[in-house]
Amino acid sequence: MKVRRIVANIETQDAAAASRFYHDVLRLDLLMDHGWIATYGSPETMQVQVSFMAQGGSGTPVPDLSIEVDDVDAAFEAMKQAGFAVEYGPADEPWGVRRFYVRDPYGRLVNILSHR
Repeated sequence: MKVRRIVANIETQDAAAASRFYHDVLRLDLLMDHGWIATYGSPETMQVQVSFMAQGGSGTPVPDLSIEVDDVDAAFEAMKQAGFAVEYGPADEPWGVRRFYVRDPYGRLVNILSHR
């Protein structure tokens, strides 16, 4: 298992407000907008994104951090074996990811995912 991408998620009830700062000023592209989440980033290989979320999708809470990996099931097994508390999933979501939520050592909710 290797990490492919790390995405910070910022909870907000006004995702459109991010456009002024992240799109207009920083010139990041709007990569995804499902209404409850707007993700800004760049086509450059840096793989940096900031998402503004009203919810975590599928009725879940907003995670503090999202980490994309190449094998969700291997990551899930490794987290369980290490004794970390899995709070959701693994689940295949309708927007094309497989994911699970786990608490890190500091209590932060982390969304571990792969795109299908």
